[in-house]
Amino acid sequence: MKGALGEMLAACSQRFEDLKTEPLLRGLLAREATMTTYLGLGVSLPHVRAKLGRRYILALGRSRAGIDHDGTDGERSHIVIMLLADEKSRDYLQVLAAIARLVKEPELVQSLVESDSVDMLYDRLIAGLGGMQVRRVPQKQNRMNRLMIREADRVAKGAECDAILVMGDVFIGGIDTSMWTPKIKSILVTKSGADGTSAFDAFAEVIQVRSFSPQRLAQVRSAILVALTRGIISFTDRLCCIGGVQGSNQFDTVGVVDVEREFQTLLTGNADLLPDDVKPEVFERVIAVATELGVEGREGKPVGCLFVVGASAQVEKLTKPLVLNPFYGYKDEDRNILNPFMDETVKEFSTIDGAFVIQGDGVVVSAGSLIQATDSEHLLPSGLGSRHAAAAAISLATQCIAVVVSASTGQVTLFRRGVMLPLTEKKVITEG
Repeated sequence: MKGALGEMLAACSQRFEDLKTEPLLRGLLAREATMTTYLGLGVSLPHVRAKLGRRYILALGRSRAGIDHDGTDGERSHIVIMLLADEKSRDYLQVLAAIARLVKEPELVQSLVESDSVDMLYDRLIAGLGGMQVRRVPQKQNRMNRLMIREADRVAKGAECDAILVMGDVFIGGIDTSMWTPKIKSILVTKSGADGTSAFDAFAEVIQVRSFSPQRLAQVRSAILVALTRGIISFTDRLCCIGGVQGSNQFDTVGVVDVEREFQTLLTGNADLLPDDVKPEVFERVIAVATELGVEGREGKPVGCLFVVGASAQVEKLTKPLVLNPFYGYKDEDRNILNPFMDETVKEFSTIDGAFVIQGDGVVVSAGSLIQATDSEHLLPSGLGSRHAAAAAISLATQCIAVVVSASTGQVTLFRRGVMLPLTEKKVITEG
């Protein structure tokens, strides 16, 4: 890996003559020694911040033979994406996370590995960044989809909807935007969206929800929640939703959702869903990690955990450590939930009893924290355990938001001001 990074830095210095490669290489290797930058699927994302004089430099390298990499259980890196960021770049973690999401698509990674030339490698990377890897949908399905789209447009106008919510992951490789014709404001919901690219010119907004529950109502609810926190829609909006089975290439359902009615119990007379100090992208990342734990578990087994986000000064007064804090002493940047390399760390520590305490800007304060708040005002539904009780209590005692993953069912539940909102449905666990 040291040799690969040296080659890539040398290539960068040919383009940018003022680039000081030796301190950059030391910084990259120091980060590798602290925490692996291997993402899986044969992809590594080494990165460092330094005084560059420009916001970012991105370099891509491919090795068919593969490069040895620490912490990969014998796997080799075939694609190395090196990100150099200026020390003043404010959106550094968001850029890092966007690249990490992109290379979690197996088809894109495979196409990069199999590229015959540097030019082809470049073209395929640009296509991936632009979300242009779209597969053809059979003509018969296209006719049905156009019919469903026309009906969705009619329903939206008849019900006086403010927007149409389109579940884009119905289509393998992305929706064919050429067949999207409604004039009403349309919002695309997808796991692998690429905001601001020509592929999504047909839509006013693109909402990227990284991890879905398989249940459709939960998918719509999660998408609406993200749209609310970003300010894309308001609580008074009415939405027409069009969707189908994920990966089926076929729309089959049109429905109408009143946002205020769907979330009225959670709001309890207030219009602020998120605490003032919680960034929307932090909330989205916590929900995504929680949903992945609920759907996938850990090593095939359900994992229960609790995330307490925001109002960390208030929360810390009502918590105490159950174990030595595994996040103590690390830089804020390295223990920020927005950092894509934190995903596996958080999932690994989710097996520890106690809660994750996370600041509104995404910095993980602690794991394994005991919640000492009490709540005598709410009676939780039967079947909910101590995590749910602690989440309800801490969300009532402070201005935080709490997210719980049930160990028995994998259900993800949100708590705000002591009120609960299920974000995913319960899984039916069967023994075989």
